Amino acid sequence: MADLTRKEVIKLIATTSNRLKLTGVDLSQLNLSKLNLRGAQLNETNLSGADLTGTHLNGANLSRANLSDTNLSEADLSRADLRGAILNRAILIKAKLQIANLNGVDLSLANIDGADLRNADLRDAKLSEANLREADFDEDYISWAK
Repeated sequence: MADLTRKEVIKLIATTSNRLKLTGVDLSQLNLSKLNLRGAQLNETNLSGADLTGTHLNGANLSRANLSDTNLSEADLSRADLRGAILNRAILIKAKLQIANLNGVDLSLANIDGADLRNADLRDAKLSEANLREADFDEDYISWAK
């Protein structure tokens, strides 16, 4: 069960003067779609099964976060730090991941159809059985992935 509700997260966003800090919090299964979480500190946070469709997460710290089974369709994760995050079975259709740090990320069985991964760091990323149809990669970056 999630530690916070959508309403409580929205209230925290509205009352936080600088970056939202929710490190290590359980936000699993929450509908956080279309929220502005730019630059948020969400490292080691459990977001498994959450709906983050269209959410603004650019520049957010999601390192070592659990994003398995999470819907991130059309989310903006540009410049986000996702090092060591778990994104297996995640839905990233048309997500923006330009210049994101995906070093060591588990993207197995993820749906990355139409995502923009230009200039993303994919070193040691696990892409086994991921749907990469129409994903936009820089050729030299994809060669780092497993």
